[in-house]
Amino acid sequence: MGLSTAKLSAREARRRVTINDVAEALGLTKSTVSRAMNGYADISEATQLRVRRMAKTMNYLPLSHAQAIKTGRTRSLGLVLQLSDHDAQRPFLAEFLAGLSAGASSESWTLTVAASDSHDDMIQMFQSLLRDGKADGFVLPRTMNDDPRVKLLREAHVPFVMYGRQDNSEGCAWFDILGEDAMRDAVLHLVSLGHKRIGFVNGGMQYNYAPLRYAGFLEGMAQAGLTVDPDLVTEGAVTIEDGKRVGSLLLDHPVPPTAVVCAVDFAALGIYRAAAVRGLSIPRDLSVIAYDGIPEGVHAQPPLTTFAVDTRDAGMRLATLLIRRIRGEDPVNLRETAKATFVDRGSTGPATTRP
Repeated sequence: MGLSTAKLSAREARRRVTINDVAEALGLTKSTVSRAMNGYADISEATQLRVRRMAKTMNYLPLSHAQAIKTGRTRSLGLVLQLSDHDAQRPFLAEFLAGLSAGASSESWTLTVAASDSHDDMIQMFQSLLRDGKADGFVLPRTMNDDPRVKLLREAHVPFVMYGRQDNSEGCAWFDILGEDAMRDAVLHLVSLGHKRIGFVNGGMQYNYAPLRYAGFLEGMAQAGLTVDPDLVTEGAVTIEDGKRVGSLLLDHPVPPTAVVCAVDFAALGIYRAAAVRGLSIPRDLSVIAYDGIPEGVHAQPPLTTFAVDTRDAGMRLATLLIRRIRGEDPVNLRETAKATFVDRGSTGPATTRP
């Protein structure tokens, strides 16, 4: 008798736990447990938490195929990378993907990543993923002023969340870093060091971040009571070579700036090169401050003063927002921002007057 009971218990232990087992353990209906596991808004957060804790305790995992048939969801988040982007191979990408994966897995979701080589290929990739039902929604990094991805997903009624903001906010959820605040604070930092003639180098004007960061620069100059010299404002610098090119224009001006604020770190590193060609020392002759927090800035000589972004955290927050959007939450309630972190290194110093 004891042996038979032991054998039965062993078989029971090996038997896959079902949703009925979880419902019985909690004294809830199967329907309630199912809706709680899938995050439906009509189930209270307290009940959802109870159900998930019990499911974890009992080692219950829903069959993904059956669940997809039942709910119409694959429980997968989509991301399409455009490898032709200037910084597609940057180390930040690994951190960003790690954050997205962690955010998805915390809800027992997965991440589907696809890559494209060009703008046209990217749109075709989205269309293919939508046609094949590979993801329930998409994360859109580096939002653009006129973003075809947003238009495509709106028309297809597919949830999405943007890493960035957009003026046409209809149906848009987002997470973004307040780059405009960073640019304002960069100016004020330089003013505190005695700088008055300050240049600004913006990034790619097709991206939504560019006008925001320029507005932040203007705000900082206005708060400091300084006049913006249009000759010291340039744009379109997203690579080191771009930075060297526009940096040469600024530094060859008859009355060059004593400091430059850059919308992206790579442009700032290009300004380093332009300064070196002219025998200028940073920060003795020229102060430089930027935004991103890329690893290359740490190893520059001197290390680049910048506003750093926690890319892994951004990925996690985007994944969480997208899952909530897929579950039906109003995108108006899914708009979050955060501040970049000021990292004061060696590329800014007191203003000096050059001969």
